[in-house]
Amino acid sequence: MKKIKVGAVGLGRLGYRHAENLAFKIPNAELIALCDMNQEKLNETVNAWNIPFGYTDFDEMIKNEELEAIVITSPSALHTTQIAKALDAGLHVFSEKPLGTNVEECKIAEEAVERHPELVFMLGFMRRYDPSYAYAREKIKNGEIGKPVLFRGYSQDPESCIDGAIAYCGHSGGQFIDMAVHDIDLACWMLESEPKSIFAIGGCYAHPEFGEHKDGDNVSALMHFKNETMVFLLAGRTAPHGYNVETEIIGTKGTLRIASVPQKNLVEILDEHGVRKECSQDFLERFEDAYVEEVLEFIDCIVNNRKPEVTVYDGTKTTEIAYRCKEAFETNELIRM
Repeated sequence: MKKIKVGAVGLGRLGYRHAENLAFKIPNAELIALCDMNQEKLNETVNAWNIPFGYTDFDEMIKNEELEAIVITSPSALHTTQIAKALDAGLHVFSEKPLGTNVEECKIAEEAVERHPELVFMLGFMRRYDPSYAYAREKIKNGEIGKPVLFRGYSQDPESCIDGAIAYCGHSGGQFIDMAVHDIDLACWMLESEPKSIFAIGGCYAHPEFGEHKDGDNVSALMHFKNETMVFLLAGRTAPHGYNVETEIIGTKGTLRIASVPQKNLVEILDEHGVRKECSQDFLERFEDAYVEEVLEFIDCIVNNRKPEVTVYDGTKTTEIAYRCKEAFETNELIRM
């Protein structure tokens, strides 16, 4: 079995999970290099997993001639520059979302991908690889709920993680770009359309720190898609019960709901508090399998010399829509695309 020699960039929460999956759960991948600016965490991980190479400098890492591919999970503002450098170094690239924090950055990545049609590039919209979302999309494509009328997507981080969200908000690009891009991508992917108008509102309901960056701790957008479907999105940071991602698609002949009651598993607990179900506490837990499946797809594309469904242009589109949502939020005006 051919193994693709991979390097992983970034050892934050998601970066560590991607690296761990590459090291232990992706049969056709061999993790041979890690890169992170935190020398202590880098050394600890390299030693624990017996990884041959460790770097604190991305530019030095991509000079490693043993590498065939890179998985990028660095801060959002670094994505497009690192994508371009890695592709120009002859490496296949998987990058976490967002592609860029603005459209100008995304164009850097687009041009790099276009320069290297021989290489695989894939963007990490992991919800497409969640079995429930894939199943629901097929239902829509097969016409089983008739013509879609409304797409509703909620993405809420738990209040217990608010300190990290506040620390990150200054360079995240904002709630729409950092968080709502997943729901934007799902809506475009499931409905096979995109917005023609956007209105957005929100505010700092619990944490005024977000306002310092013209952002809110809870924001929402109402969009009118070109196929006439209504789309409503909510992105929030203050869920008291845990990580909550739910989606509903209402059609003329039926309705689909994915995780309308957020739950960790199918267990019900009966105790002095009554009857209850536990909730997942973060995105790593909720989408554990999807994170494995998307990187399996990336590696399989390299091995079999094919291109993934998720493209660089999907990344540009979602960033552009998210940025226009941000513009609508800041100006309190209807934006026409």
